[in-house]
Amino acid sequence: MTITRRWAIAGGITAIAAMSGCSRLGTLNGVNTLTPGDGGTDRLAVDIAYGSDPRQQLDIYAPTGARTAPVLVFFYGGSWNSGRRQDYAFAARALAAQGFVVVVPDYRLVPQVTYPGFVEDGAAAVAWTVRNIARYGGDPARIGATGHSAGAYIALMLALDRRWLAAAGTPDAIRAAVGLAGPYDFAPFEPGGAAEAAFGGFADVRATQPITYARAGAPPVLLLTGADDTTVRPRNAERLAAALQAQGSRAAMKSYPGIGHIGIILALSKPFRGKAPALADTAAFLHAQLG
Repeated sequence: MTITRRWAIAGGITAIAAMSGCSRLGTLNGVNTLTPGDGGTDRLAVDIAYGSDPRQQLDIYAPTGARTAPVLVFFYGGSWNSGRRQDYAFAARALAAQGFVVVVPDYRLVPQVTYPGFVEDGAAAVAWTVRNIARYGGDPARIGATGHSAGAYIALMLALDRRWLAAAGTPDAIRAAVGLAGPYDFAPFEPGGAAEAAFGGFADVRATQPITYARAGAPPVLLLTGADDTTVRPRNAERLAAALQAQGSRAAMKSYPGIGHIGIILALSKPFRGKAPALADTAAFLHAQLG
């Protein structure tokens, strides 16, 4: 499995549709009238610190008037070496419009940290959420995690490997998880690639892989992938789903024909929602699990 590029979207609706170029995903955030965002949602908080590092900050989005709503922590992708939460407001608002209070954290990146630094940040963000989300209309007893690409890796590591949330003081906080185009079984690493930079210095390679922690009693998991994804191959989702099922845990996988690595996250946005039902599938699964 190769995770070597910093994926981004060209600025302008035509270039976005072509899925090429190198500007930020922020084009989809509804500032541009060509790409309207989801209504009925509010950005309740920005730049909230969940740790002492400048990268350890988060934003919160919610349905207007949310009260004790289910909560979703969304981790964006970027090969563990790039990304910023502001560029994923479109995804946060899309999920908030489905009835979730959505927390979008930044996390420390390579080369500032390597594994497990970004997983520890994910756990700290979830722990902050448990302790504080009630004041923003969320129910701390109903927290799910989701993410795209490297963010799906973080979400699934937190859901499956108990160590990280336990160390943060909130064991079993994640009640369900959805991964979009995530790498879950990708060792050995491509020489010189982003995965090697993020994980290659860790002595126990298997300990870095989410599939290693497939276990009985894991939170319910939905793994979504694009059938045409050549960046994070669908076999990652196939193998993790099979490993969890073999342990007796609830795991489902869905593959979208004609969808690639970026297409699956674009499908959360209004202009591309018809390409794949990633948003509807994510929301339906999480509502069924979280109530």
